[in-house]
Amino acid sequence: MEKIEQFLKRRKQLASMMGNGVAVIPTAPERLRNRDAHYPYRFDSYFYYLTGFKEPEAVLAIVAEQSESARCILFCRAKDPEREIWDGFRFGPDRAMEEFGFDEAYPISEIDQKLPELLANQTAVYSAFGNDATWDQRIAGWLNQVRAQNRNGVAVPGEIHDYRILLDEMRLIKDDSELQIMRRAADISTQAHRQAMQATRPGRYEYEIEAELMHTFYRFGARSPAYTSIVAGGANACILHYIENCAQLNRGDLLLIDAGCELEGYASDITRTFPVNGRFSPVQKDIYQLVLSAQMAAIDQARPGNTWDDPHQAALRILAQGFIDFGLCQGSVESVLESEDYKRFYMHRTGHWLGMDVHDVGEYKQQGEWRILQPGMTLTVEPGCYIRPAENVPQHFWDIGVRIEDDALITADGNELLTAAAPKTVTEIEELMQ
Repeated sequence: MEKIEQFLKRRKQLASMMGNGVAVIPTAPERLRNRDAHYPYRFDSYFYYLTGFKEPEAVLAIVAEQSESARCILFCRAKDPEREIWDGFRFGPDRAMEEFGFDEAYPISEIDQKLPELLANQTAVYSAFGNDATWDQRIAGWLNQVRAQNRNGVAVPGEIHDYRILLDEMRLIKDDSELQIMRRAADISTQAHRQAMQATRPGRYEYEIEAELMHTFYRFGARSPAYTSIVAGGANACILHYIENCAQLNRGDLLLIDAGCELEGYASDITRTFPVNGRFSPVQKDIYQLVLSAQMAAIDQARPGNTWDDPHQAALRILAQGFIDFGLCQGSVESVLESEDYKRFYMHRTGHWLGMDVHDVGEYKQQGEWRILQPGMTLTVEPGCYIRPAENVPQHFWDIGVRIEDDALITADGNELLTAAAPKTVTEIEELMQ
């Protein structure tokens, strides 16, 4: 019951922020992979954040009125013994209302009848307009049904709002129950990266190492990755979103792994880079130590009161100086930053919000200014360096791609690195791989 209380609290908070009106929040639809085979189902993050309900074909309606407490209504699949033989257990409206703390619950087949009744004489409707054209049409149809009753004195909502704006702010600050799950997800992903390092050797294929990751995720109860794993050996590490994972691993190359599990709807996100043969070459070590120094500088800036951009700027200065020292960029640190010449080797930001989505919700700027970091925010810290072959790049640097990524929780006095146990120093990596 304690877990359900978290969802009740969130629904109450959203209703309070709405003031008046009706929020209509559907879960994600099932998607066909091919013919009658579906992709593994994954609920909508906003819907699950408010309900804890994992079944498809469900909609949450929150009716908020300042003079009364909010009504929270679930529409879900009806009990169907025959379908349950084929597809498994369904809660059904009555059981769902009891188990998940809703005020009312109805079969999803009744939504077209009930929604116009709920929308009638309300001041506003909250929906994720623009996210799904089919769903937008259904909302418009219900509003038109209300509008058709105008001569009978029934008023249609005069305001349309996006509930994501309100929920993004709520989701940006994690509560204790969320953080417990995220710590566990980080622990599982840490174990997976350790296993991947120990299983890597020349001659194996990227997909074999991906299998080690998936095996570890599953073994500890995380049934899916938070995103498609990147297992990129050699030159593939210079492709930021490489996901083919089919090349053979060669002695003398680095292997970049960007992978994290999803646990109970929450993502982890770790990147480690290490030598296929277990020993960094001198030039690989130089680039690796540069990226590690940049990451440590960024982590130090991930603290309350600093802006979202401060960790990025700290990493940039370290990387720019290193690129100059290695002869990859020319001029002063300031000139390299101003000209953005560094972007030939480092072209992405140093992190992103992390939560139910691996690139989680939340604005990075407010009123044109970088957001101030606050306790409870969770983010990644992930500088990198990617050196592709080019005429003005010394050949001994070619095809070196390094990224180091950890998950950080902003605390009252700094940060908690959720993924700190994943080996990261040269010594830690080489000792583990022996």
